[in-house]
Amino acid sequence: MLTGGPNGTTWERGADRGSGDGSIHTEEDMADSGTGKGNTLSVRDNRTGREYEIEIHDGDVIRAMDLRQIKVEDDDFGMMSYDPSYMNTASTRSRVTEIDGSRGILRYRGYPIEELAQKGTFLEVAYLLLKGELPTRKELDDFVHQVTYHTYIHQNITKLLDGFRYDAHAMGIMISSVAALSTFYPEAKQIDDPKVRWEQILRIVAKMPTLAAFAYRHHRGLPYVYPVNDFSYTGNFLHMLFKIGVRDYEPNSVLERALNILFILHADHEQNCSATAMRVIGSSQSDPYSALSGAMAALYGPLHGGANEAVLRMLTEIGDVKNIPDFMDSVKRGERRLMGFGHRVYKAYDPRASIIKDTAHEVFSVTGKNPLLDIALELEKIALQEEYFVSRNLYPNVDFYSGLIYQALGFPVEMFPVLFAIPRSVGWLAQWEEMLEDKEQRIARPRQVYEGYGERGYVPLDERG
Repeated sequence: MLTGGPNGTTWERGADRGSGDGSIHTEEDMADSGTGKGNTLSVRDNRTGREYEIEIHDGDVIRAMDLRQIKVEDDDFGMMSYDPSYMNTASTRSRVTEIDGSRGILRYRGYPIEELAQKGTFLEVAYLLLKGELPTRKELDDFVHQVTYHTYIHQNITKLLDGFRYDAHAMGIMISSVAALSTFYPEAKQIDDPKVRWEQILRIVAKMPTLAAFAYRHHRGLPYVYPVNDFSYTGNFLHMLFKIGVRDYEPNSVLERALNILFILHADHEQNCSATAMRVIGSSQSDPYSALSGAMAALYGPLHGGANEAVLRMLTEIGDVKNIPDFMDSVKRGERRLMGFGHRVYKAYDPRASIIKDTAHEVFSVTGKNPLLDIALELEKIALQEEYFVSRNLYPNVDFYSGLIYQALGFPVEMFPVLFAIPRSVGWLAQWEEMLEDKEQRIARPRQVYEGYGERGYVPLDERG
């Protein structure tokens, strides 16, 4: 029996006691309904003595609405669960991404992230996330052609970009410009039309690198460089970023591949903060550009898309390998935080971190070694060996090495969340479309536990103390 339920309730798994209306189920009744002893959770409300039977779905899931039947009085609202930050609440069923944090597993549509990062291209993985299957050669060629066709942006968008201060944060520029796209494509509001949805998806996937490169060039005070359709998705992005004063620009193949891997690793990560924001906004039947700008705003936060910037600041603060012991001691005393270690989901080594670590060495062979790498490697070595960190599941996560790579590629820290947002837009769109096609979904509207005043009378202004 699971005791200590809210307001005097107790819970017993698998017992065949009462039904939802307080009556008693027999084994024959349960057999007829398809519900067996192993598929129910019996709840006894100690306030009333009533017993309820809650069906267990998918092995270990109950529906929150099934708790509503638990009442003291018939006209009560009924019991609800309280779960700040959705620590143990599933808000959707999804087929997009699977994470098993205890075993360090990340799969897109069933494919291990390690295989996709090693063997695939970003647009191949984007197709997989959006369509559910890896593309055939013809399907991939068609998809690449359609994305390439939409890489240009309306000239009026550049006027919007020119309106920002020279030192405006690139992510703020991106959020605004993506939201503005909804005004250029008013048909995007027809979210119930699959063909219209797909057209917007293509536009977003195609235009995100262009908008990101333009934001970077604006920040640097450089003229915009327009897409060249002969390059790959990541090669074209590098071209728009870094072409200066030369007639021909050829992206370095090692850096192009590194960015391809980083984009694949960041393409989706299940029901994280920004994906949830995309789904919540989309549940109001907003157009995808508006929903995407909201997801980007969630990613903008330092606890989400800005985490790799915090890692760089930590490594810079440490300054030298010889300072690591004192730093780690201060972490153990609770005086400092070990940035880039630990994860809300992963209780083992983040599978993306090991891939990025190997990629970092390839990048440094071209750009030169980042002096912060030695500090990072020593931090990881200590964290993986000392009981204090191992017992707390403080393993490196995806943010620990990605910032070092971005810095080596020449990106300022203001671009880090933008580089996150480009590939993650694919995952957001896959989550958004899945939500639209899920007949169980309604407009998102969580409940609250009200703790404020009861009814109070209005006091005229001059009579208030």
